[in-house]
Amino acid sequence: MNDVAIILRCTVTISYLCDNNFTNLFAMDINRFGFIRVAAASPKVKVADCDYNVSEIKSMINEAIRDHVQILCFPELCITSSTCADLFFQTTLQKKAISSLMNLTDFMRDKSSIIVIVGLPLQVKNSLYNVAAVISDEGVLGFVPKIFISNSDRFYGERWFVSGEMLTDFIVEINGENIPIAPGGTIFQTPFGNFGVEICEDLWMPIPPSSYLAMQGADIIFNLSASSELVGKNNYLKSLILQQSGRCLSAYVYSSAGNGESTTDLVFSGACFIAENATMLAEGKRFSLENEMIVADIDIDALRNERIKNSNYFIQKEKSCNEIICHVGPISVPFMYREINPHPFIPSKSFENENLSEVFNIQVHGLIKRLQHTGIRKVVIGVSGGLDSTLAFLVATKSFDILGIPRENIYGITMAGFGTTEKTYKNAVMLIQSVGATLKEIPIVDSVKQHFKDIEFDEKDHSVTFENAQARERTQILMDYANKIGGLVVGTSTLSELALGWTTYNGDHMSMYSINAGVPKTLVKSLVRWIAETQMEGFIREILNNILATPFSPELLPADEKGEIIQKTEDVVGPYELHDFFLYRMFRYGDDPKRIVFLAGQAFKNKYSTEEIVKWLKVFYKRFFSQQFKRSCMPDGPKVGSVNLSPRSDWRMPSDAEVKIWLEQLEN
Repeated sequence: MNDVAIILRCTVTISYLCDNNFTNLFAMDINRFGFIRVAAASPKVKVADCDYNVSEIKSMINEAIRDHVQILCFPELCITSSTCADLFFQTTLQKKAISSLMNLTDFMRDKSSIIVIVGLPLQVKNSLYNVAAVISDEGVLGFVPKIFISNSDRFYGERWFVSGEMLTDFIVEINGENIPIAPGGTIFQTPFGNFGVEICEDLWMPIPPSSYLAMQGADIIFNLSASSELVGKNNYLKSLILQQSGRCLSAYVYSSAGNGESTTDLVFSGACFIAENATMLAEGKRFSLENEMIVADIDIDALRNERIKNSNYFIQKEKSCNEIICHVGPISVPFMYREINPHPFIPSKSFENENLSEVFNIQVHGLIKRLQHTGIRKVVIGVSGGLDSTLAFLVATKSFDILGIPRENIYGITMAGFGTTEKTYKNAVMLIQSVGATLKEIPIVDSVKQHFKDIEFDEKDHSVTFENAQARERTQILMDYANKIGGLVVGTSTLSELALGWTTYNGDHMSMYSINAGVPKTLVKSLVRWIAETQMEGFIREILNNILATPFSPELLPADEKGEIIQKTEDVVGPYELHDFFLYRMFRYGDDPKRIVFLAGQAFKNKYSTEEIVKWLKVFYKRFFSQQFKRSCMPDGPKVGSVNLSPRSDWRMPSDAEVKIWLEQLEN
């Protein structure tokens, strides 16, 4: 449920520096936290005018350096232009391309912070190749030949160029210098990430070279392209790039020829894209009359974590790549070219209806299957008037409608305790009655007081015993009532509560089917709001809106003198939006504590200070590690997203694991 953000230049300004152990953390040394800055450029060109083209390339390199770009990719054959046609056969143009490359190499000698990839024609023995040249302050690091030469109705690449697979030489001598060229592909290794290169048509093949490059360790794929425009082609190209970045668990940087290419028969738009694992990070302006460049910060650590977790992602031994170690200097930047989503579980506006509908349907059909399997036609739900039980209740209602079971077979039980307020009580009762379910009111105060007497506990002691005794009494009622009517207890605990252990062991922790087990708190609220807006109207919508306005609370402590909720969960454990962010980063990408603090600082800029983030992250780690025993015996429940804590599938952790090294990182 990640946002899919299309960002040209996302400026995230850090407006705070802290006088604690994390002062240096916000100096924006993004390489330290697993990011590398890349760019795709489409310069103005003149056909066969190498001097002009190199001049524009130099100008864009200088611009990229000002933007702290570490790897910059230009289009296919950009030194000569891609539309030279039979001029490629001219020795004059071939030699000029090489001398222009050397000119560009000299220009790069004092630029240690950037690697540049450009395209040109290159003669090797008796054949002409369409190649990418990777250059840095160390000179030309290597050539990468185009493998698949286009030869369709509008492209005549085979007329001029030979496939890189025909290469028999692995070294090209230029001006007395031996430069590697590898038909099987090359992995360029930098201190901050590895990359590979393919050229235009290579991407469109059933098995692109980038697939092998990624398997060999390339984190980023750069594509130098000269792809002409057709109606509808751009959307297809975009989908192709997104798909390949997802299949390769990589970033994909695409740069295409644009303004100045010959329009004798074709038009080039200068399309540029930067994608990462099926998400578009940046998209350039097409059909511009000026030089265009897009920039993005690639999350190398996240990509590598994804690969580690994928047991099928291994090095393809049958197709090895050349490896070249190259230098690029670290950067310190004032802002990031990347949006860090503060609410990764909540879908973006453009995907909201589709994704929330999908989550709701997963929950509904999970419950349907359990009812069908057991033959049970009644469910019991403890309805508190809070968001979690409301979502579970709405899931049950929809499930019964689909199965054709009368709604009166849904038993909503209110169990008013010491902390139950008039507002939440009324919301619970009205919710149950408004959908035609069966309402049962079973107050627990007297039975809990008797229990306190039995265990010799002072009811004025509002400690954990006071709270948990109520939670367990409620669970006993639900279980026993379900037994009485032959029903199934539907649990209401959420993913966030399971992560923090904010649930009473053998109390609300337990049920016969935990319908919200895969849904974090931030998503619960979005789901209930979506259901209210899209599937409800009138009185019931009003009830749901009232519930949405209620703070998160287990209501286990007495209300204040005004009858208002005094026990607010987020005052105790911290903001759920932070904890959900921590959970997502830790689980989804294996981020270490300092990286999480850094990312949270970007995501929640101006909302939480670094001290607050560190404080609640410590709480998160302590609770997450100490409460694993509850997750080890949690009931069945449907997985709805990429993060899940079921001990039977997604998360297997010893209940007695130590949290020490995670906390130490936050102290040092």
